[in-house]
Amino acid sequence: MKAKKRHTREIHLQCYHKWHARIQEAEDSLQAQHLIIEALVEEKYSLLQKIQGMQEANGAPAPFDDEWEEEPEENSEEEEIEEIPVGEGDIVD
Repeated sequence: MKAKKRHTREIHLQCYHKWHARIQEAEDSLQAQHLIIEALVEEKYSLLQKIQGMQEANGAPAPFDDEWEEEPEENSEEEEIEEIPVGEGDIVD
């Protein structure tokens, strides 16, 4: 009976170590992906700065800056709703 328990315990420990190794590999992979994403974001920022500098050097207009300016409406008065006469047999709510 003791041998069977010891064998079962050894198998459980092996499974635990395998799962632990898999989890560690997944965490390492996620960390590597995170570092790659950070590097790409920094590269994108650097390229955008270079593009902006080149545009300014060439006298191009300023790039779109995500700030939206609302244009005033020309027709600010409420539109009048045309009344349609109700005829016989029409359903009115």
